[in-house]
Formats: sequence, structure tokens, C-alpha cells
Amino acid sequence: MTDNKFRKREVMARCVPMSTLQAVLSGKWKILILWYIAISKVQRFGELLRRMDGITQSTLTKQLRELEDDGFIHREIYKEIPPRVEYTLTKLGKSFVPVLTQMMMWSQTHLCAPDYVSPYTDGQIRELLGLE
Repeated sequence: MTDNKFRKREVMARCVPMSTLQAVLSGKWKILILWYIAISKVQRFGELLRRMDGITQSTLTKQLRELEDDGFIHREIYKEIPPRVEYTLTKLGKSFVPVLTQMMMWSQTHLCAPDYVSPYTDGQIRELLGLE
């Protein structure tokens, strides 16, 4: 896993599982990156860059590399001109999808405005959770 301040022994002693998860998901964009790859199954770099308003190309590259190093995503490079790179979830990343889905649903219920309309259908959410 990527080294950061959450991996130090004194911090880890507080709550190992949560500290480890925080170490993996630290970064402003990682949860969104995982969500977009999960909902789309496959995402290209440019698609992610367009979806995530405000992220820089270098930040997206860094966070994708960290998620790849931590085993959450797989990067497939196609030797074409221009080069094509696609990102998918690994087995570990797919095992995290129910957590992402619950986070999204909780946020929708508790943090979004009452008139918020989700762009995701119940069918998409059920498919993500493997219920269809």
C-alpha cells in the first residue's frame, strides 16, 4: 500500500481496520473514481477526467496509480495509436462496491437536498450489488 501518515505505528494502533482503509482511500477523488469505474464497469482515462469536474490530469493519474498499487483497480494498456488505457475493478475493488453503494445511498438520504433526484436507477444499484 501507498505509504502515508496513516500507516505509522502509533496511528495504526488506534483502530487498525479503519486506519488501513483511510490510508487506501485518502485522497479527495478516490471514492468517486471507484464509484465511476464500478457503475460503468470500464472507464477510460479521458472519461474519468471529464466526469470529475475540477480534478487535474496529474492528480487523476496519481490517484489511479495509488488505487492500482493498493489492488483496487486494474489498468489495461492497449498498444494503439493513440494509446488507450482502460480501468476496471479488481476482485478486491468489486468486494468494496457494496460499501460504496451504501455510502452513496446514505449520502442521498442524509446529505442531499430533499428535491435531489439520483441519476442512478434502482436497477443499476441492484446490478452493482449483484442482486440482478
